[in-house]
Amino acid sequence: MIINAEIINLPYSGEYIERIYDNENAWNSLSWSFVKFTNEDYSEWCGHFRGAGGKVAISTKYNLVLVVTSDYLFQLDSMAGDVIELESNDDYRSLTVSPDGSFILANYYVIGKVITHLRDIEFIQSPIEMDFIEFKKWCNEKLEFTCDEFTNWNRHLTMIYDCKANRIEIKNG
Repeated sequence: MIINAEIINLPYSGEYIERIYDNENAWNSLSWSFVKFTNEDYSEWCGHFRGAGGKVAISTKYNLVLVVTSDYLFQLDSMAGDVIELESNDDYRSLTVSPDGSFILANYYVIGKVITHLRDIEFIQSPIEMDFIEFKKWCNEKLEFTCDEFTNWNRHLTMIYDCKANRIEIKNG
């Protein structure tokens, strides 16, 4: 079972056991992201994922790993590291796991919640239209993030996503 995952630079040949995660597609980029995984026995291995700018998170509650690259969202089973689902990336650039075990994703404009299936992304309503969303930190069940108000880029806001209430609020700005 995978207990830790971190984005790394291209590993040296032979440094880790390696697995390639790809999807044949004419629109694939030439870029790759590399994730070093640590299993519960502390053995390490590396996954090579199609697409740049990788992000990774583990949901221990659901035994899932989510890897986000510029090309795809890869959902893995944390027991064996096998791909369960694969979706094209709609410009998701931020990723975290909530205290309830669900994955929270954001592109520039919206925040989405994934519990167990990528195809069932639930988009969270916001009191304003957002742009340049950037996750900061969790404080109990609340995720603090920053954004700009869409079409009013001089208005920089600190926002709160409450995973228990499944609601976004303006903290200040």
